[in-house]
Amino acid sequence: MTTKNLRLLDANLNRLREGIRVVEDIFRYILDDKIISSKLKNLRHLSRIDIYEQLLNSRDIKNDVLKISTKSEQSRDNLKDILISNFKRAQESARVLEEFTKLISIDDSENFKNIRYELYDIEKDIVKVS
Repeated sequence: MTTKNLRLLDANLNRLREGIRVVEDIFRYILDDKIISSKLKNLRHLSRIDIYEQLLNSRDIKNDVLKISTKSEQSRDNLKDILISNFKRAQESARVLEEFTKLISIDDSENFKNIRYELYDIEKDIVKVS
């Protein structure tokens, strides 16, 4: 696994867990939904691979060519917008992880595929939020 591939995995693992955490906290603290927040917490805990030190060593934030936020990332109009953007963020990262972990472990790849599909399923519940 190259340093650049590890860097991609590290960024997407962080993005996946961060996106799930935002949604989890909304369901936990704002919507008081124990069932969905527990499902999300479980998915967040499954969002790992066992090469932490290699991932950390590959991290290169200074050279990230897109670390500056775009206009669309800088504003949200309501809670539903926050939920949608973070569900999409997590789902997209899970897809990248599903593809790139095929280079190291089919089990990890299947794990991220399952996480992605679970997120698609849970996302349906956002229509309950006004």
